[in-house]
Amino acid sequence: MESGGKAHPDCINASNPHHECVEYCFKRIEEAKSRADEIVEENKESLKEPKERTVHPDCINASNPFHECSEYCFKRIAEAKDRIERNESGMQQEDGIPSSFSGSHQSDAPLEQKQTEQLNDGGDAHCVQDDTVSGNPNLTEKQKKLFELRLKMNEARKANQMAMVAEKKKMEAPAETRGISKQKWLDERKKKIGKLLDSNGLDMSKAYMLDTQETAEAKYKKWEKDPAPYGWDVFNQKTLYNAHKKRTKNIECDMEAYNKAKEADPEFYREASSLQYGKATKVPEENIDRMVKELQDRDAKRKSFSRRRKFHEEKDIDSINDRNEHFNKKIERAFGKYTLEIKNNLERGTALPD
Repeated sequence: MESGGKAHPDCINASNPHHECVEYCFKRIEEAKSRADEIVEENKESLKEPKERTVHPDCINASNPFHECSEYCFKRIAEAKDRIERNESGMQQEDGIPSSFSGSHQSDAPLEQKQTEQLNDGGDAHCVQDDTVSGNPNLTEKQKKLFELRLKMNEARKANQMAMVAEKKKMEAPAETRGISKQKWLDERKKKIGKLLDSNGLDMSKAYMLDTQETAEAKYKKWEKDPAPYGWDVFNQKTLYNAHKKRTKNIECDMEAYNKAKEADPEFYREASSLQYGKATKVPEENIDRMVKELQDRDAKRKSFSRRRKFHEEKDIDSINDRNEHFNKKIERAFGKYTLEIKNNLERGTALPD
């Protein structure tokens, strides 16, 4: 071919607009063509598709046009069929379903898919062990060794993943020292309610329709109850008056004796300008005893009062008594994030000397 100032289409530099093929380029093109022809001639016999093949339709390699089933393939197919039948019969016995009913629906799936599923679930390991024990002549020693190595790799991979998950849990600091956090519990409860509302075709504004009668009554009682005072409201006149009524609710008052004492003393309610201001009035002994009893009952009630605290059995015990437990909580709040890595190393044993 004569070079007319243009690049040959088979030249490796044909994409270069400024390239012009010379004698060296044509020589390289001819060498590449001759080498390709030699490769085609060498592999012509191997590239031919066999006209007649003995391939079972249930074989997992049936899609390969160059595969021919051997005794090993038929053995694997028979074992897979037998395993599928045994699994189906076991499931039917557990569920109490007749075999004629479940078999008609489960047999529609292709056998190739069932074989692959069983191989993924561990059937491969079972078959490889059988082959190694029985010494199937169709498998060479290298293939048997390769299967064994694959099994060991799968076991090592699973163990590694489990160790990684455990390591990640230890490295992540817990959100709460005891139990689940309130915000997390509220989020999970909101998700559950949302699923129930979606299944009933409702939105979050209609969440009250899921409440039972008892739950609704408890909510109404809680809403009707006045909130407890906090801050400076504890010392205002209304709060003090309510506390006075609560304390005197169980004290009996003798109105006849009260009226008699009021009539006998014209200045029963003295003012600062009274001449009898500061003078002690006569109080019956039973009234004094009643007041002392009320003070004693109040003191006993204050001593017996204690806030209810949740106790979680799954939490690790790291204290010897309640006081030590309270101290450990304060230490954990202050220095827990700095000592987390040290604790994890001690639990794993990596912080200990060899």
